[in-house]
Amino acid sequence: MSDIGGHVPPVAVAKAAEKGLALRRRFHRGGTQIGVARARDLKNRRSLSDDTIKRMASFFSRHNIDKESADFGNDSNPSPGYIAWLLWGGDAGRDWASKQKADLHS
Repeated sequence: MSDIGGHVPPVAVAKAAEKGLALRRRFHRGGTQIGVARARDLKNRRSLSDDTIKRMASFFSRHNIDKESADFGNDSNPSPGYIAWLLWGGDAGRDWASKQKADLHS
């Protein structure tokens, strides 16, 4: 399979990543350096490789449990998992990466 890419994140994904970066700056928690780098790429709507799409889908699969945290979705006191989720594009990122990954196999 090629790793050509050409997956440009939609605006909703870019906005979620931008929000995640802002919350991380404000609350000094959530995400890793890799998550921050991913958020910057998403925010800037950089074209992503097939491999990156697979990594995004994998992240969301592993971190779906984070949505059960008490402060997931709380912008006033966000859980670290919520911030990390947003860094990877939030629900819009999950849905988009899942569709992109499925399209790789069709």
